[in-house]
Amino acid sequence: MNIIIKSTLNTLQKSQNLLNSLNDDMLSNTSVSPYHSSIGSHLRHILDFYDCILNIKEGCVDLTARKRDTQIETCCISAKDYLDNVMTKLTAFEDNLNETVNVIDDLGMGKTKIVYTQAALLAQANSHTIHHYAIINYILDSLGIKMEDDNFGYNPTTPKKVTY
Repeated sequence: MNIIIKSTLNTLQKSQNLLNSLNDDMLSNTSVSPYHSSIGSHLRHILDFYDCILNIKEGCVDLTARKRDTQIETCCISAKDYLDNVMTKLTAFEDNLNETVNVIDDLGMGKTKIVYTQAALLAQANSHTIHHYAIINYILDSLGIKMEDDNFGYNPTTPKKVTY
């Protein structure tokens, strides 16, 4: 299995660990300001991103055509099922990661097409996931929920604070 796929699965396993420690009320809680987003909305967004990548059509991935199933944001079982589906598809992903793919995205000025390799797109998705984990970590902290994973939301290249 390719290192990018392995790394992505390792990162997504953190979502499984997170979901195992939450209930539906925690998943859907929107009380944390200033954005009032929920842990579930961030997880749904992450998984939608991967779902788009894994549903390449005619050499094209449209990142603006996400499912946005709000049940994923409010129900741990639905979120786990979606996560399992994405991870299963990633495990079976056998496309040539060096092949190019046209990616449609909206960078703030309307839809645009960008040429990526599949490897670069998956690497971006992995970094995107970690970025959203950091936001989730802020929400968890505000809700008084402690993750058992001290690296949750930290990019592997982030220097660790040394304490003496």
